Amino acid sequence: MTQNRWRPLSGASIDPWSMGAALIAALVILPVVAVIWMALNPVANIWPHLLATTLPRYFTNSLVLMVSVGVLSAAVGAGAAWLITMYRFPLSRWLEWLLLLPLAIPAYVGAYALVDFLEYAGPVQTGLRGLFGWQSARDYWFPEIRSRGAAVLVLTAALYPYVYLLSRAAFREQSGSMIEVARALGAGHARRFFAVGLPLARPAIAAGAAIAMMETVNDFGVVDYFAVQTLTTGIFSVWLESRNAGGAAQIASVVLILILVLMALEKVSRRKLRFHATGRQMRSVAPTPLNGVGALAATVLCLIPFAIGFVLPVGVILSHALDAREGWLNPDLLRALGNTLAVGGAAAVLTVIGALFLVYAVRLTGRALPKQLLPVTTLGYAAPGAVLGIGMLIPLAAADHAVADLIERVTGHDPGLILTGSAIAIVYAYIVRFFAISQGAVDAAMGRIAPSLPMAARSLGQSARGTLTSVYLPLIRASTGTALLLVFVDCVKELPATLLLRPFNFNTLATRTYEAASLEDIANAAPSALLICGVGLVSVLFLARANRA
Repeated sequence: MTQNRWRPLSGASIDPWSMGAALIAALVILPVVAVIWMALNPVANIWPHLLATTLPRYFTNSLVLMVSVGVLSAAVGAGAAWLITMYRFPLSRWLEWLLLLPLAIPAYVGAYALVDFLEYAGPVQTGLRGLFGWQSARDYWFPEIRSRGAAVLVLTAALYPYVYLLSRAAFREQSGSMIEVARALGAGHARRFFAVGLPLARPAIAAGAAIAMMETVNDFGVVDYFAVQTLTTGIFSVWLESRNAGGAAQIASVVLILILVLMALEKVSRRKLRFHATGRQMRSVAPTPLNGVGALAATVLCLIPFAIGFVLPVGVILSHALDAREGWLNPDLLRALGNTLAVGGAAAVLTVIGALFLVYAVRLTGRALPKQLLPVTTLGYAAPGAVLGIGMLIPLAAADHAVADLIERVTGHDPGLILTGSAIAIVYAYIVRFFAISQGAVDAAMGRIAPSLPMAARSLGQSARGTLTSVYLPLIRASTGTALLLVFVDCVKELPATLLLRPFNFNTLATRTYEAASLEDIANAAPSALLICGVGLVSVLFLARANRA
């Protein structure tokens, strides 16, 4: 009898694969559970004080930022994807990939560059004063740079590629016949987009906008630099200034609820949307050439987000880096680079190994518990870094003291703080935060392997571990390599969790950039920021290659 699912361990009541999968899932879920427990059992309950004072302002600012960035990212990303997919105009083939490059720039780097470019002493206002003869800021009006609106602009420029990438794929999968029928019926450019393209691509646009909104909630560098008080800055304020872990956890729980509501709304909005191809050989979309004003308008509209999201930050940071060449030889920069490579590399390797074990165990055993825990482990990616930091500090501190007491009783020597006093806590935070990336890549890759291959290996006497190493790993090598790279790059850019969990005098490229920029020392922040952008650029190039049509 033929079976679709391969379950060689179905006769065992307990097996190491199921136990290992449950342990990995528990470690990934633990920080979120800890946040909820701390919020419900605070040492000092400041919830009434938060509700009466700062929490409404934190919540309002966070909600306005989320909605604004989500709407603008959807408009920019989907609009650019439609133009690139449906039309041919000057630079369109280049812009198809250039529009992805803002993914390489952390949003906080874009914020530093925007302020440096537009502030009173920056080139824009200096040029205006010289051109019109103005003597001081009282002689003219200029928009406030450090504001909520500027934060929306920077975050949108950094996050719209999520919508663009998913929307472009959705538009490419649409039938060219439907577009031609709409054109034959007299539908103009706008009508074809709103009546045909947009409804079919709405699930992809909603998914991309949801990612952008979750990243907005996670952001700390931009809102802190622009002095916008959000839930994330509130977590830092209550924890670091008031030393109230329970209050910080209560704010973090609000963030979790906000994220869960967002995820639920995104799923509900797509639940009844089902679109299918009408034929076996669906004809792809043939781009329409544009000329004259239309071609110029399309080119300019696609160049604007690329210029704001990539050209401006890279240009400003590069100019400062070239002016401060001695900063490249600063020992602190080299130490931050080494720390970044160490913690990011360790977290990437451990995350991919954990995802491989968990996904393989679920497929191997077919048991209900690992299968149910698998989707729950993706919650870490939705939880902001500040939330995970709060969820890890108390459990890791308790484990630290327990281990130290045990070692001291056995050896008579106090080892100090092993977990929270080292980079281990940062690595753990990165694993939890980005586990969903590697898990999704590994699960998709293993799903493409025919069940007959591992079944044949087992019938030839291979063990479960041997089948993983000899059958699965060679076939999913490219996907695991991509996951490794993406997790590493996200670790390099991660700021909130690193700020909360780093030991004393420990800097990564992200924290060094933040510290220097917060002191208005952009020149000293430029080398580390440029290194972060370089690492991100490599990942985007690999991503563009993987998504090549």
